[in-house]
Amino acid sequence: MSDFTGNFWSVYVAALTLLGILGCLVLLWVTARKKVVARADNTTGHVWDGDLREMNNPLPRWWMWLFVITIVFGLLYLVAYPGLGAYKGELGWSTRGEYEAEVALANKELAPLYAKFTAKTPEDLAGDANAMAVGERLFMNNCAQCHGSDARGSKGFPNLTDTDWLHGGSPEKIKETITLGRRAQMPPMAAAVGSADDVKNVANYVLSLSGSPHDSLRAQLGKAKFTACAACHGVDGKGNQAVGAPNLTDDIWLHGWGEQAVMNMVNNGKINEMPAQAAKLTEAQIHVLTAYVWGLSNRPAAAKP
Repeated sequence: MSDFTGNFWSVYVAALTLLGILGCLVLLWVTARKKVVARADNTTGHVWDGDLREMNNPLPRWWMWLFVITIVFGLLYLVAYPGLGAYKGELGWSTRGEYEAEVALANKELAPLYAKFTAKTPEDLAGDANAMAVGERLFMNNCAQCHGSDARGSKGFPNLTDTDWLHGGSPEKIKETITLGRRAQMPPMAAAVGSADDVKNVANYVLSLSGSPHDSLRAQLGKAKFTACAACHGVDGKGNQAVGAPNLTDDIWLHGWGEQAVMNMVNNGKINEMPAQAAKLTEAQIHVLTAYVWGLSNRPAAAKP
């Protein structure tokens, strides 16, 4: 990849662009100087469709000057704006800069709206209809892509409307998750568990913890091997929010249910990541979004309009 981000490609693109413009100038100069010997009737001798003859008139001057003006404009544009490889242009304009300026302006205009929300706790905001309307829009624009428009999630994406939390469901923990993001990893555990048969036994023991359908004989054999998993999930399988280890006793399955699904997790492990939102949302927006997410599973009293 370093070959594509080095200085060579910047120079290559800039040279190709300038050569293209220079080629247009050369083409214009050559066509303007080239003389075609005309016949007495001022045609070139080319005939199409029996009677359509090509005349030998010079290019209109207005067209030639428009072509020259276009080339000059192109050169001036490349001086002012990005277009020549890594050259940023004299005006320093960029799509990122324009986007950030628009976001800053929008945040400034919305500041008075959020000011009345920041003084309240998330618990109080969850009962404020106006705050929840804003929180819902923030959720739809930034969270619904993964957690769904109804916040009930899907395979691999947590349901935010229940009381099952990997890292804790308090307003403080929810705000921490939104702000900093989360990266959870379960390493492949097959080698630690033992043979393929041991993995199957452990899978049945895990299913038994939540009362899910399982092979009771295999579950008894897998209990001793579960010690390899207890460091994160706990001896009782109730999980550990400090490390984001799921509770295996509540019959809530983030990555699929059943013997084969559990075996796949033990054999292959899993990596999940929620991106941090601190660079995308303001502190006030995160505060309102925290209240909205907290309210999804805590069902506060009827929101006050």
